[in-house]
Amino acid sequence: MKLDLDRLRGLFAGDAGADRVVPPTGFTASLTLFAAGAMAFLAVFALALSLATARLADRWGDALARSSTLRISAPEGQMLAQTEAALRVLGTTPGIASARALTAEEQRALLEPWFGPDLPVETLPIPQLVEIIEEGDGYDAAGLRLRLAAEVPGAVLDDHTRWRAPLVRAASRLRLLGWVSLILIGGTVAAMITLAANAALSANAQVIGVLRLVGARDGYIAQAFVRRFTLRSLTGAAVGMVLGCVAVAFLPRTEVGGGFLTGLGFQGWHWLWPLTIPILSGVVAFLATRKAAQRTLRDMP
Repeated sequence: MKLDLDRLRGLFAGDAGADRVVPPTGFTASLTLFAAGAMAFLAVFALALSLATARLADRWGDALARSSTLRISAPEGQMLAQTEAALRVLGTTPGIASARALTAEEQRALLEPWFGPDLPVETLPIPQLVEIIEEGDGYDAAGLRLRLAAEVPGAVLDDHTRWRAPLVRAASRLRLLGWVSLILIGGTVAAMITLAANAALSANAQVIGVLRLVGARDGYIAQAFVRRFTLRSLTGAAVGMVLGCVAVAFLPRTEVGGGFLTGLGFQGWHWLWPLTIPILSGVVAFLATRKAAQRTLRDMP
């Protein structure tokens, strides 16, 4: 543990003589800063996608699992009687907390996205919809269908099973896609920093040779490269993370758009998750640069 703390302290404290080995500016510095910043910016959106789809899957699962719909089709003169009969059956069914028939205004609101706001619901042969809210472990759907078939022949029960599973599965796959994107972003950062570190090591081959002649160990030289590239990655990732969070903060809120893609952001303590991106970027840079430096120094004559 003490050795690890000493390495960490040395990483941030640095050494003025060793730091001169690594060029402070140039192509490798720009490449590292840009790669870390761009990947951190994209990582914020991938993280927001993963967390938002997790919330979406939970919301869809809970909402659809606790509700059902009863559709009643009957001649105009029998619609009211069949609706009342259906409500009596539902009211005496264990596992059902409440059941109510939707009003004409509510049914019009459901049809408005497809037919417009001026749909004359009262004059059309539209089935009567009944909203069912479950409680406890729910109700016996098969038994309820048998009772409805006997007492309300025009009723069709939809317990949302066929809708719930595909929606939750789609949201879960979107969440998985977000986490896979984060892994790919981390791999891209590692690849870009490895290329930049190799370029810097090759460009300073003569300086490294002189340092070896005066007694510098490979670990001392490698530490200079590891420190410089780790700090560059931390700086670039921090800037990219801040810009990504600002962009996410300006995305439409759920209550504004109300559509499928609104609400793609962080909520509550989830805003702390982006703070881990620069830290992870620094860890990736540390490991990638150390491996690249050790391999390159070992292959140098």
